[in-house]
Amino acid sequence: MTKKEIKFLEGPQSRIHEFSFTYSVLVEFIKGFRALHFVGPCVTIFGSARFKEDHPYYTQTRAIAGEVAKLGFTVMTGGGPGIMEAANRGAKEVGGRSVGCNIILPHEQQHNPYLDKWVNIKYFFVRKTLLIKYSYAFIVMPGGFGTLDEYFEALTLIQTKMISQFPVIIFDKNFYKDISSHIDFMVTQGTIAKEDIQLCLFTDSVDEAIEHLKKYSIDKFGLKKEHKRKPFWWLYEKRY
Repeated sequence: MTKKEIKFLEGPQSRIHEFSFTYSVLVEFIKGFRALHFVGPCVTIFGSARFKEDHPYYTQTRAIAGEVAKLGFTVMTGGGPGIMEAANRGAKEVGGRSVGCNIILPHEQQHNPYLDKWVNIKYFFVRKTLLIKYSYAFIVMPGGFGTLDEYFEALTLIQTKMISQFPVIIFDKNFYKDISSHIDFMVTQGTIAKEDIQLCLFTDSVDEAIEHLKKYSIDKFGLKKEHKRKPFWWLYEKRY
């Protein structure tokens, strides 16, 4: 544990230090908002950074992202390698739009080369907010702790009606069978409502996922390929 981490765990810091941190968070949010203002509507794809190009999950993600992009959505990811790269790549291969919110880590994770636009973010919680803010659906591919964190963050916001009831699609059934079983178990224990099961779709079918997106995102929210926001020249804004 570093001295900086030990200091953080001591609790309240000096008022100047905490104001500086708060200001830094504000700057990160504004930077993200300005970079991503014209990217939507998006579908965010979550998944592990660890899968290589020859892995079946990488191939599957490219195919799914391509079909999502054909619907007119911008494919958004965390901007890194693995599943994120596969999703951005799949969108680009069909002429779709591809964006990323890349996290700045000590080992200097670089954004993948298949992004039309990206923003580098220092804080995970700011990054998660941006990944959710611009999306009308979420696709959860196989992943680890970070993927589960993002999945349940989105699901909690939908369940508590902090955001609209956007579709959440989980690939694949075998990888997430224990998660699915535990959700059923939570219903029996009364920790979630029976209707909460309907908040996400577990599937292995790209066609089923696309039909789900059409029904519960495009049709439900009246989405169109071209949004009407106009850039302000005096803010140096432009579409991409």
